[in-house]
Amino acid sequence: MRLRCLHYLLPLVLLAGCEETPTGRSQLALVPEALMARMSEDAFDQMRQRQPVSRDATINRRVQCVAREVVAAAEARYPDADLPEAWEVVVFEDPSPNAFALPGGRIGVHTGLLRVAETPAQLAAVIGHEVGHVLADHGNERLTQQLGIKAVLLVVGLFSEGELAQESLMQALGLGAQLGITLPFSRTHEEEADLMGLAIMAQAGFDPRQSVALWRNMAQAGGGQPPEFLSTHPAHGSRIEALQQAMEGAMATYRTATPADCAG
Repeated sequence: MRLRCLHYLLPLVLLAGCEETPTGRSQLALVPEALMARMSEDAFDQMRQRQPVSRDATINRRVQCVAREVVAAAEARYPDADLPEAWEVVVFEDPSPNAFALPGGRIGVHTGLLRVAETPAQLAAVIGHEVGHVLADHGNERLTQQLGIKAVLLVVGLFSEGELAQESLMQALGLGAQLGITLPFSRTHEEEADLMGLAIMAQAGFDPRQSVALWRNMAQAGGGQPPEFLSTHPAHGSRIEALQQAMEGAMATYRTATPADCAG
């Protein structure tokens, strides 16, 4: 009975799930947004229980300021995107140079990132990139890809929420088995988030050229990197080249924006 039901509903589900990202790329994202937000909230709560939160007032003030400007710019740049109503930003005491954003409007920044992102504009490049992942629904798309038919069954109510594999969920959100350890999205997702982040930071009044400086810092901090064809992450050189190709448009936006002031 269930299989017969699925046979008739599957074309409708696939049709309903075919959407476009804010950049116009077609995607298949079948998991209900409310469910993605609820699962992300649970994951974020677990992080706060397992990882210490920074109490450094200066660091928190800088991160909160940059995140606030980036989110406002994202809303202005992509008004048709399905945006969270509010964003929660937490700085975690962690030496790794990472940050992440989750569906539902949650942003985590590791203190180690601030040793690589040396300026507010470089931090804006990272947060803009991570917000781009959320606006483009990359976690939903990847979870749909990972779970395959299970995601379809979830949408039509034939597969219970509790049966979702925790590991698949965390990977789809860009998190490792140890919460807070970020994993690369697909190369397509990373490249899309890079370009969206560049546009967002420029709209927010942060110099987009600092995105190139950021990735040069990342290359120095990361040491050796595997060949690009062995990794889903774009190599730093390719990443920088793509950003530079889009820089003219980003600079045009930046010149008309009100400069952001998050240095304090």
